[in-house]
Amino acid sequence: MDLLTLFLLALIQGVTEFLPVSSSGHLILLPNLLGSEDQGQAIDVAVHVGTLGAVILYFWRDVKAALIGTPRMLTGRVDTPGAKLAILLVLSTIPVILFGLFLEITGIYDSLRSIAVIGWTMLLFGLVLYWFDQKGSHEKHAEEWSLRHAIIMGLWQAVALIPGTSRSGITISAARYLGYDRESAARIAMLMSIPTIIASGVFAGAEVIATADMQTARDGAIAAALSFIAALCALVLMFKLLRAVSFTPYVIYRVILGVVLLLIAYT
Repeated sequence: MDLLTLFLLALIQGVTEFLPVSSSGHLILLPNLLGSEDQGQAIDVAVHVGTLGAVILYFWRDVKAALIGTPRMLTGRVDTPGAKLAILLVLSTIPVILFGLFLEITGIYDSLRSIAVIGWTMLLFGLVLYWFDQKGSHEKHAEEWSLRHAIIMGLWQAVALIPGTSRSGITISAARYLGYDRESAARIAMLMSIPTIIASGVFAGAEVIATADMQTARDGAIAAALSFIAALCALVLMFKLLRAVSFTPYVIYRVILGVVLLLIAYT
């Protein structure tokens, strides 16, 4: 794969993974726009590894606490903030794993990778984000994240397996619906991405490793590094903007892109 295509893929994945605009939708659209073949599973896994590194680094304090709390959580003791965070992340990830297995086994997922589906999900879930962001209260903070809310947000997150929905967008929408302030909603959504990306990477990575050659490994390493940088910049930018503006700019982008894609799909 040429360097320009790798750069575009990594940039799109890195920027859109954490912004509420759907990374999977953009990755599916890029080959269509360039008139090229799909980049393949190996590159998809590589760019996700890059974004995983970025979110772990950005939220290292929370990640470290969860890692330290995991042994206590495994023994049934949820008596520290780290152990509580660990069990909440586990619970919120179960629905997306189960739904992902269902889509893979039934073969439904491949039929969802279309411009029409992405157009509709971009538009509809963009409006969902706008509605809950405008109507949701700001009374809850990330530290108040509960078992019930983790399960609810996990169920919402599973919907993001439909291309164009946006994993971060749908989980932020759920958090705003539940009353978390914007920064807390984004923080919880980003932390939820860590076990989800790990699960998807493990699910897809085994086959990639078994079939990879030196060229694929080189392309994957470049893509991972570039997506890491792009994702880290996107995280810094988003959390700075959240202190001054709402999620409306992302909604406007989603609506415009959704309408354009629907026009393309149906004409």
